[in-house]
Amino acid sequence: MKILYIGGGYVGACSAAVSADSGHEVLVYDVNSELVKNFSSGDKDKIEACLFEKGLGDLIIRNQARLKFTDSLAAAETFVSEAGAVFMCLPTPERDGTGETNLEIYEAAAKTLAQVLAKRNNGAQNQYVLLVNKSTVPIDMVNRTKEIMLAGGVKNFGVGSNPEFLVEGKAIEGSIRPPRVVVGAESEKDFAIFRDIYSRFAESSGIGYFEVSPAEAEASKLLANYMLFSRLANCFDVAGRVCEKFPGLRFENVRKILIADSRIGDWGFYDSLFAGGSCFIKDARSLAHQLKAKGAAADLVDNILAANQRQLDNFLGRAEAELNFNWAGKTAALLGLAFKQDTNDIRNSASLQAAEFLLGKGVAQIRAYDPAAGANFLKYFSKSEDSGKISLAGSESLALAGADALIIATDWPQFRGLTGLIMEELPKGALIMDGRRMLAQSYGELANAGYDIIAVGSPVIRKG
Repeated sequence: MKILYIGGGYVGACSAAVSADSGHEVLVYDVNSELVKNFSSGDKDKIEACLFEKGLGDLIIRNQARLKFTDSLAAAETFVSEAGAVFMCLPTPERDGTGETNLEIYEAAAKTLAQVLAKRNNGAQNQYVLLVNKSTVPIDMVNRTKEIMLAGGVKNFGVGSNPEFLVEGKAIEGSIRPPRVVVGAESEKDFAIFRDIYSRFAESSGIGYFEVSPAEAEASKLLANYMLFSRLANCFDVAGRVCEKFPGLRFENVRKILIADSRIGDWGFYDSLFAGGSCFIKDARSLAHQLKAKGAAADLVDNILAANQRQLDNFLGRAEAELNFNWAGKTAALLGLAFKQDTNDIRNSASLQAAEFLLGKGVAQIRAYDPAAGANFLKYFSKSEDSGKISLAGSESLALAGADALIIATDWPQFRGLTGLIMEELPKGALIMDGRRMLAQSYGELANAGYDIIAVGSPVIRKG
């Protein structure tokens, strides 16, 4: 089948690459010419500079005979005349912190698409096409998409939903071997198109393939992210806080006891300074907004959001509150800039708020390091009046050398082995703030070596 993707960001690029790997002929249209150029280059380094996702570069290069990228609307118009499906993979950000979804980009793209679809087959529109919402959108979005298409004179089409449940850093693996595929449609004809697109999954006994209504598909995405988010926030704000406030508790030991109960399980049961990324916070706020718009209470959702922010505020404030630490004039090493390991995505990353906190406290310098997200982090602060205080270090060692304090904000696996390097490069008497418990196995050793330690899930550990 020929499939057109509108939007070549994280969702669009990963989904398109897997569709091409499944044997479909795929064209990705995006207005970002630089992105199109890099994805079309056949150069893995250039692809990963745009989107750092394990396996994506290899998959795009391997399937380049069936997978093309373009910024030409005319090329998309020619291609769609024979396409069986169009996936809408567009940004749907939150509007000004309200929880309401900003649909300006989506609706503008949909209106342009309507103009293109109305011209297909020389205006005869003989080719039936299924429009698929792949972006996270409000629960009733299928109706709005229909309205836009009908207003643009589009005929012979259907609208469905196919939310993605990908985990950044494992998106390609998760797309090739998904635990579930959810498709929402209103007719057997549209379900048949979905089965053609996902034949490798629809016929697999080991994969949950769910055919539901479009609204059920959209709701399932929002609710799934909320349930996962609530698990993390509960662990931070209750289990982790108990271990911080009561001496003699080791978070890792408490965790082992709790997850031994299969009803509790181990997913997300770790302590961290913050749950960031592009989905959890935005989708929880969207869910709360939509519930309130229907006259329902959303107190529990709001409380989870508050608990997550409270965790970060509490962590960043502990140095002053518990050690009377003065940040003014200090040099801080900030290790980890992405919101999680295995990605260069800094959306809602704890490192952003940590850097803003440090700048607000008057630090002299922030030396930041991340294996993948450094360029995105610098770009975020490029217009800040304090941008001159932020520099990227080429290694953990260069970030640590001579710093007055260390903050670990991302769970990159290599940070677990930093104990020796810290004792070599970080001056004795410096402060270590471990927002991911990456150094938990060495807290005693580091304290004995002359460092004060503040870690999520532990009382303050004073130097020996």
